[in-house]
Amino acid sequence: MYQTIENMKNTIKSAALILTLTALSGIDANAQEKSFAAKSNTEIQTTHFNTIKVDGLNIFYREAGPKDAPVVLLLHGYPTSSHMYRNLIPILSKKYRVIAPDLPGFGYSDAPDHTQFAYTFDNLAKTMQGFIDQLGLKRFAIYVFDYGAPTGFRLALANPEKITGIISQNGNAYEEGLSSEWNPIQKYWKEPTQANRDALNIFVSKEVTQFQYFHGVADKSLIAPETYTLDQHFLDRPGNIEIQLDLVKDYRTNVALYPKFQEYFRTKKPMILAVWGDKDPYFLPAGAKAYKKDSPNAEVKFYDTGHFALETHVNEIGNDILKFLAKLPK
Repeated sequence: MYQTIENMKNTIKSAALILTLTALSGIDANAQEKSFAAKSNTEIQTTHFNTIKVDGLNIFYREAGPKDAPVVLLLHGYPTSSHMYRNLIPILSKKYRVIAPDLPGFGYSDAPDHTQFAYTFDNLAKTMQGFIDQLGLKRFAIYVFDYGAPTGFRLALANPEKITGIISQNGNAYEEGLSSEWNPIQKYWKEPTQANRDALNIFVSKEVTQFQYFHGVADKSLIAPETYTLDQHFLDRPGNIEIQLDLVKDYRTNVALYPKFQEYFRTKKPMILAVWGDKDPYFLPAGAKAYKKDSPNAEVKFYDTGHFALETHVNEIGNDILKFLAKLPK
């Protein structure tokens, strides 16, 4: 009898041990599966920071998303860099290959002295042409903002077969979009004297940089301080003021090209999404609405914010962009 009871106890212990090991094995398998899924998702959204040489210049860029996915090229504006896209990239890169370079003279790309490199928008576009050629980009949508608009639209004129669609976030292509804030700059265009140039030195000041971020923003606590701090760090580099004033002077060539940009919209009929901070002190809502004149199917969306709309409305803008991108040709 005693031996029988002991055998029963051993049998129960063995069964319990088997059940425990089986449960642990299941937990481990589930954990591994979840870990793999999380890793795969993280890999898609991980942003890589790279630099390539283009025409002798080191061009820094951020890249994320599957290598075989449709490409979205993000072109920043003044006075920022690809850093402005840090929150948008994870949203778009779940389904798209997202690439965001720093233009020459901005961010972590080379900024040669203005006597050694011609800071014109033609030259910025030339460098970006070399960039897309080196990366072998055959087809892509472009997101253009501020200075990124005249740069990106030049690329579109030169490569209409590559452009699948255009997202313009406060990226102007119409004279009615220019506010009175451009008056001192336009005066310099008409009379490029040293006095008029010197009067624009304030353009690169800390106060103006912060103004661009805060103007028109209802909840200023949404503006991350590293944004304007980083921008100002690069603006304050020795010789950078001359770089920026050269670009300010050359901006007149962009206005002169507006008719060609508009003709491109009419003849090539790219799909366009205009996402606009409607309190922008530089580029008025009229500039967004004007896209519909030349592209009747253009979508125009306004957000209650200022120039740097992604700082306050990145989720809304990101979702609107994803809906737009889903409709583009591959």
